[in-house]
Amino acid sequence: MDFLSVLQNSTPWLAAAAGVAGLCIGSFLNVVIHRLPRMMEAQWRSECAALEGRDAPVEETLNLMTPRSRCPSCGTPITAWQNIPLASWLALRGRCAACKAPISARYPAVELLAAALAVMMSVRFGYSAALAFALVYGWALLALTFIDFDTQLLPDDITLPLLWLGLIANSAGLFTDLRSAVLGAVAGYLVLWAVYWGFRLLAKKEGMGYGDFKLLAAVGAWTGWQVLPVVIVVSAGLGAVLGSIALWIAKRGSDTRIPFGPYLALGGIVGLLWGRTAVVAWLGHFPA
Repeated sequence: MDFLSVLQNSTPWLAAAAGVAGLCIGSFLNVVIHRLPRMMEAQWRSECAALEGRDAPVEETLNLMTPRSRCPSCGTPITAWQNIPLASWLALRGRCAACKAPISARYPAVELLAAALAVMMSVRFGYSAALAFALVYGWALLALTFIDFDTQLLPDDITLPLLWLGLIANSAGLFTDLRSAVLGAVAGYLVLWAVYWGFRLLAKKEGMGYGDFKLLAAVGAWTGWQVLPVVIVVSAGLGAVLGSIALWIAKRGSDTRIPFGPYLALGGIVGLLWGRTAVVAWLGHFPA
């Protein structure tokens, strides 16, 4: 029996393989989380210079492949073995091999979360095309979560392709039918758009960013309009509880801006994995 047959017929082996793949992808996601906002800032500086008739500032080439990863403290390039997901961080005891500066525990945490998502998706969808799409969905939401925590940005470079990919997946009916997916994308955007303008008119200030609209639209394209209430309830509930706890721990005022993207992402993962089950349990049937 070949390896693919083993994966197809054994859920534990499929979950193990997905977990290993998740660790590797998680290592790449750390690069995306760190570099994509900086790439966007460099592009903005270049565009501003062009609008003002100035030469674009000369900056180091920065993309997802160049330059090589290096220690932020001493600048020493990270070798191949030091890039082994999770194991290298443990072997180095969370410190740079050259200067012994601490390496944030968030790097292995992202790798572990990517692996955990892969395992859950593999158990839920099995060996299927739906699993391949679901993995991309989960990993994209994970990257958006940490980028939003760091910068309060939800890059269009991730949210818009994610929306289109959801529509492509559902053109084959992998998670819902195409009509429900299109309505989910429209409804996801309009719901938060309405909340944004309602809050702005009443409170005379902004309560969220346009990136949140796009992210919920992307989630709706994957789950369908029927699951959006589940996504919104989970996101709003977690946002209220965890956001309040974070403010209390940090001893900050209620005017402090809290990124909503991470809670939308978590709601989106819950929606894809268990949204249909929740809707049926709530209504007794799944609306067409």
